[in-house]
Amino acid sequence: MIEVRFHGRGGQGAVTAARLLVEAAFLEGKYGQAFPFFGAERRGAPIVAFARIDDKPIRTRTQVYEPSHVVVLDPTLLEVTNVAAGLKAGGIVVVNAKEAPTGLPAGRLAVVDATGIALETLGAPITNTAILGALARATKLVSLDSLVRAVGNYFGDKLAEKNIAAVRVAYERTKLL
Repeated sequence: MIEVRFHGRGGQGAVTAARLLVEAAFLEGKYGQAFPFFGAERRGAPIVAFARIDDKPIRTRTQVYEPSHVVVLDPTLLEVTNVAAGLKAGGIVVVNAKEAPTGLPAGRLAVVDATGIALETLGAPITNTAILGALARATKLVSLDSLVRAVGNYFGDKLAEKNIAAVRVAYERTKLL
């Protein structure tokens, strides 16, 4: 089973990102679950969301403590939490940043300026679809085509086009370090 932990802030779309990742996996014939964990429900507060993907039904219903991969939607969270805590061997940390942050596992890091891409494609700093493009490129967990289909299914016509552009641009601009 592959488990992904998303670190973000309320309003950035971490919960939606987990859901879209699982939808893309479902489109590939896999099983999945996505769910959030947060305290006070307010914009800007740190939140964590989780996704599990497997080839067989998933019965586990706990938080993800030892993720296969980690996604960081807000780089300021690197200063206040150990996002790589429990990361399994061979796991990749995907970070929304202009440059590689220090203190993360070398050789297991993917960096993309998801905020810049979101501003460019969506006109708003909602980084979830851009970061998913980076996750797909870095981990090959789901294909770009499946991710594009999931995003297209989730968003309305006008929003789908912009979010699909964010996915594609981030996929191309992701740096694997």
